[in-house]
Amino acid sequence: MRKRDHNVLTNAASLLVCGLLAGVVVAAAAFPAVAMSGLAAKAGAETFGALPTELTVARAPQISYLLASDGKTPLATMYDENRRDVKLADISPYMQKAIIAAEDHDFYKHNGVDINGVARAFVNNQNESAGRQGASTLTMQYVRLAIAYSATHPADVVAATEDTSARKLREMRLALQVDKEFSKDEILTRYLNLASFGNGAYGVFAASQVYFGKPPSKLKIEEAALLAGMVKAPTTNDPTTEAGYPLAKDRRDYVIQNMVDIKAITQQEADAAKAVELKVKDKRTPNGCVSANVNEWGFFCDYFYRWWMQQETFGSTTYDRERRLKSGGYTVVTTIDVQAQRAADKAVRKAKSENSKEAAMVAVVEPGTGRVRALAVNRQFKLDDPKNPKNKMSSDPAKSRKGIRGNYPATVNPLLSGGDGITGYQAGSTFKMFTIVAALEKGIPLSYTINAPKQFKSEYIIRPGKAACPGTNFYCPTNSTESMAGVHNMWSAFGRSVNTYFVPLQQQVGAENVVKAAKRLGINFRSQEDLDLEKGAHQWGAFTLGVSQTTPLDLANAYATLAADGKYCEPIPVQEIRDPEGNKLDIANPRCEKRFSTEVARAAVDAARCPVGDKSSSSRCAGATAPNVRGDVGYPVAGKSGTTDSEKTAALVAMTRQYSVAGIMADPDWPQTNVKMKHAEKDGINPPVWETLRDAMKGKPRMDFEAPGQKISEGDQRSIPDVKCVSVDQAKSRIKGAGFEPVVSSARVPSSCKEGDAAGTMPDGRTIKGGVVTIQVSSGGGTPGNTDSTPSNPPGNQPGRPGNGRPGG
Repeated sequence: MRKRDHNVLTNAASLLVCGLLAGVVVAAAAFPAVAMSGLAAKAGAETFGALPTELTVARAPQISYLLASDGKTPLATMYDENRRDVKLADISPYMQKAIIAAEDHDFYKHNGVDINGVARAFVNNQNESAGRQGASTLTMQYVRLAIAYSATHPADVVAATEDTSARKLREMRLALQVDKEFSKDEILTRYLNLASFGNGAYGVFAASQVYFGKPPSKLKIEEAALLAGMVKAPTTNDPTTEAGYPLAKDRRDYVIQNMVDIKAITQQEADAAKAVELKVKDKRTPNGCVSANVNEWGFFCDYFYRWWMQQETFGSTTYDRERRLKSGGYTVVTTIDVQAQRAADKAVRKAKSENSKEAAMVAVVEPGTGRVRALAVNRQFKLDDPKNPKNKMSSDPAKSRKGIRGNYPATVNPLLSGGDGITGYQAGSTFKMFTIVAALEKGIPLSYTINAPKQFKSEYIIRPGKAACPGTNFYCPTNSTESMAGVHNMWSAFGRSVNTYFVPLQQQVGAENVVKAAKRLGINFRSQEDLDLEKGAHQWGAFTLGVSQTTPLDLANAYATLAADGKYCEPIPVQEIRDPEGNKLDIANPRCEKRFSTEVARAAVDAARCPVGDKSSSSRCAGATAPNVRGDVGYPVAGKSGTTDSEKTAALVAMTRQYSVAGIMADPDWPQTNVKMKHAEKDGINPPVWETLRDAMKGKPRMDFEAPGQKISEGDQRSIPDVKCVSVDQAKSRIKGAGFEPVVSSARVPSSCKEGDAAGTMPDGRTIKGGVVTIQVSSGGGTPGNTDSTPSNPPGNQPGRPGNGRPGG
């Protein structure tokens, strides 16, 4: 601390006189008859000298600011007290002079205690007919504020502000010490940053914003005088109230005239300032996520708040963390991308109104950093007023009958990120991606073929019912359309969303490994049902079809991990946090780790280009469930759609190298909704996803997905034996003996071979070891020497339409 030079004799005299006055003041309070006796003066001097001289000064609560990722656009403010410390250089000179004119004319002359003022106040206050006078200097007032803000117990706050002689004496003793340790400018700055100005404004920075909408450096004479006049009685002199307005104006003019008395301004300047009509904005600084700069951004703000409350860096308890946020004076640059957020907000409301029971939810995550760039849902972020509710009755009939209202159009529930009872929504076939990843890790390549039947009888045991084979307890999934049956590899099966390909593939690699892959990618299980099923994951047959619950944020981040070549990053809502001194906190850094090999990630993404209308690196796509995404976005894309049984939810993931966008449409109030969620329709989930991605990508560079290696794509290729014109049984024997799985085609083709014999294979030449080889049967009638005829669209490679009506479509 900067120390000021003081004359030793002056300091000693100050202490002596203060001590004597202290004795008189105390005696006057307790024994008026002996107030002026020498005994009182002696006792006062001794007592005063024994008072503490060390002032503990804790930082007063500071407002925290949340900004968008550009570091400029306001998101929200959070505070217990609306205060932001500023330097004296950032405070108008008029404000500096005005507070001295209002409170302490001799501020720059005395040593912290105005001895003459104390004496005057004492003599005046002995006269019962005279008005009470105070003798508190600005320094003493600062001491009082500092004690109150440094208090650790409510009793200490009371002691710091109660109207007693003991409190006055303590202030005087500490004021003398403060005046020795700090310069006058430092004391003035500290006082102006601590003082209350009413209407939730603490400190001159907040006051100038609340009343005039400007920084304190821009305050004019009449504005500074108004603020200076308020500190004595902020409630009484409140210019925003009808009763306080005339009192505030009179007080302002009084301070202006005092500024003339201390020669801070001229009489001419004073007259001009008094003539200015008193106008104030009365704009309280918004506080919290419900008062976010843009209401729709409240959902992201709430996600940030929940994230902060989980960080032990900010305290060992949730109470400590909240106090740090609301009083720590942080400047937080969040990850919200204004361009992406506005695109998402527009898209979800274009699809569904705020009054729709269906929630159209979209989350945007940046691959490689985990930074959450947007969270949007067609809801207002606010609490429904219980006294005047506006929300519709719950869509759940049971709740509606009880008079329980739903979460639309307004809610503060974390619909997009989960928590507080929000466990998520089924995302359907988007989960097939996790089976692909687990299979690739097991060494099964993208070209791996399975003859997918119309209905697959699995080894998974379930309760007898609709999903079981008739008369059994074995899980027997089907496809959304019968045309999906046939031979598929991962490209075509993912593109067309073939359930009877992915359930047997999951069975081969182990459902427990698929579940583990999903969790490593970032899928969290929040419902008790999912947590119970995870314990017996090896029997979780329907997992690959997306029957567990997830959130748009988890889903977007899982796919982002693959777009980042297998680097998982914890979703994070901040990219920079600075404390009041400008120091950067490391906690805002991305938290990433490599969880999957680059080759596995690139191969998975290659397959994911098929469902959204893009081409894989080897052009092996056949069919797409969301074929328009590539053309509408205009960039290389990957992703997957998902539908659940009876279309109670609908989902779509679409991503580029820069953004992963996941959308889910569901009814958060009633999961068993009787509303069918849509996909490609204008009020379905697909448009909000691809429109968000399209608009977020505007102005961004084109980045192609890297092609996977030959081995993980094609696997161990082997030559297929020639079976032309041999019997079907011989053909099956040769193909099986070569290490392939033979399948006999039900359709017959014209051939020079005898009717009923093998006409050839599909594929011919080479294919993956252990893969399916289809034997084509001759119908005869071919010209001698004619080559085998191969259908232009063999089974399993025909263009398909999005699945609808079956789990995982």
